[in-house]
Order: sequence, then structure tokens, then C-alpha cells
Amino acid sequence: MTENTKLEPTGLQDETVAGSESSPIDKLAIVVVTYKRQELLRTLFDSIKALNAVPWRVVVVDNEHSEETEAMVRQFRDEIVEQWGDAGSDETGNTSRVVYVPQENNGGGSGGFNKGVEKAYQLGSEWFWVMDDDVAVLPNAIQQLAKWTTRHDVIQGSRLDYDGGPFYWQYDFIVPLGIPNPIAPAAFGQSGYRTMNTMCFEGGLFRRNVVEQIGLPDPRFFIYWDDTIYGYLASRVTDPIVVEDTVIRRTREIGNWDIAGVRQLNSTSDTNRYHIMRNRGYMARYFMTHGDYRPVLFGLGTLLTGIKEVIRLVAVDRQHIMPGLKALAKGWVDSRKLLHDPNWKPMPPLI
Repeated sequence: MTENTKLEPTGLQDETVAGSESSPIDKLAIVVVTYKRQELLRTLFDSIKALNAVPWRVVVVDNEHSEETEAMVRQFRDEIVEQWGDAGSDETGNTSRVVYVPQENNGGGSGGFNKGVEKAYQLGSEWFWVMDDDVAVLPNAIQQLAKWTTRHDVIQGSRLDYDGGPFYWQYDFIVPLGIPNPIAPAAFGQSGYRTMNTMCFEGGLFRRNVVEQIGLPDPRFFIYWDDTIYGYLASRVTDPIVVEDTVIRRTREIGNWDIAGVRQLNSTSDTNRYHIMRNRGYMARYFMTHGDYRPVLFGLGTLLTGIKEVIRLVAVDRQHIMPGLKALAKGWVDSRKLLHDPNWKPMPPLI
């Protein structure tokens, strides 16, 4: 498909299905990963209840295995049944639209999405719409995404930031360097979409056949770069797109450095800083597997990543400069170990 081709709506996006079994996206599972953020999760649940189209399943992965979260999910399930009724039977015989998946140990976002996608896959889902607990879905989101599903297997909708403004996302990944392209155009043009070779688990939508070909999200990342690599792998078997339709808004305020009113450098934690550097080892191994690893260029990308994180420390998180530098250094050292681990293997396909 050419870049200037405008996809026309299929008619599905006009279908309102509250209380009905029909949906504009076949067997859509919303996969939510949560950890100790019940207030944010409640906001997300409220937004799901306000959807104008009915998801087939909502799979909630609780990385805390909290009694409070379990009670919230149980209440949410009752509200969904009252509002929409039960769904058709899945592969396990279950008819409830809400499925709770508690974890004994916190596997991070990566582990949570691994378990959530796996569960939804086992239930028989055809589409997986993944998200953390710090977002809210917009009422018309499913219809907006549905019009792209007839021609694409991976779709990333646009997002609003916590202040209601547009959120710029770096959809173009420079594979030899292993970094996002910071100057990729923000405008979508006449087509209403751009091709991408990455993904964000904050609202990424993908089809079952993609999961079958590239496997489940890799839980070993714990946090960071896991969705990037999943999108990279997906781009090897299909043509992922990011679309101009806004389907999600962020609900957690994060300190940031505003760059010319267009880009932002957000605050982060030392745990994130460690994994930003460490997980480049996993990234390199995936690139090696698929013949895309260029040692010198990837090393330059690692240097640029480190410089960016130091700038973040100085500009946004200056109270964490020393522990932040230590986390970055430790992450880099551990990434070298992963790079030379003789036992490492990529996640296997499911078919």
C-alpha cells in the first residue's frame, strides 16, 4: 500500500453494540497490566465501561496479587455483566467478559504482558489491545481502530497526554543504532497513518496471527524496550502502522522537560534507567538473530542512549544524579553479559 492511499472506513466504526454480542473488532481482548496503582486502574475501568463498542474480553494481569485489586476486578466484572451481559463461551468454557490473572511475583510490565497476551491467546482472542493501568480509553476507540483492521495486523492509535494535549511518540526506530528516530515527522499526511517498525504497549493493537508468528512478548526485559522489540519483530512479518485517530489518554502526570513545545523528555526512575541500558543487551541479541546487528553502529546508539539519559538526569531528575549514574553504569555492564550469554535464545513462535 502506498503512503498516499487513504483508507476508507469500513462501516464497522458506526456500529454501537452496548448489550450486544456483535463488535467491530472480532474477539477483541483488552489486556491490562497493573501493579499497586488502584486509583489509576479504577479510572481505566470507568473508561472501559464508557466504550461505545463491547470488547470480547478484558484480561487483567495483577502483578501485585492484591486483595484490593482482586475486589476491584470482581466489582468491575459485575458491572460489566449488568451493562453488557456475558459474552460467548471462550476456549475454556468461560462466558465472563472479565478475566483476572494474578501473579505471585511482579514480572514488571514485560512479564505482565507476556502472561496477559498468553491468557488471551488461550481463551481464543483474535485481537489483543494492550495497555498499562495509567491510561484511559476514549469512548469511540474501538470503532476508530476497527476501520484499519481490514488491511493491517498491527495498529497503534494516537494518544493524548495527561494534560489533554497531543502526545508525540517516536514511531520510527533506527535499527542499526537501536534508538528511536527523534526527528521523525509528527504529521500523518493525507493517508492518516504512517508505517512503523516499533510498538508501544500503551495502546498497541495486534492480531492473533502476529502472535503465532513472533511469539509472546519477552518477559525477560522486565521493563523497557520490550514493546520496541515486539514491534520490530512484528514489522518483519507484517506492515505495522500508527494512525492519526486518537484512542487513548494518559492519566498519570509525569514531570518532564518540554522541548520547543513538540517533544518531551519525561522523568523516570533509577529502575527504569538500569533497564534502559541493560536491555540493550537483549535488543542486540534479537538483532543478531535476524541479521540486523551492526556492532559499531549499535555501540554508537548505546552511547547516544547513555548521553540522553544523562541529559534527562540533569534536566528533569537532578535530585537523582549520583544514583542515576550508578544505575546507568550497572545496566551497561549487565548488558555486556547478556550480549555474550551462550544460553540466550529468542522467544519462540507459537506455530
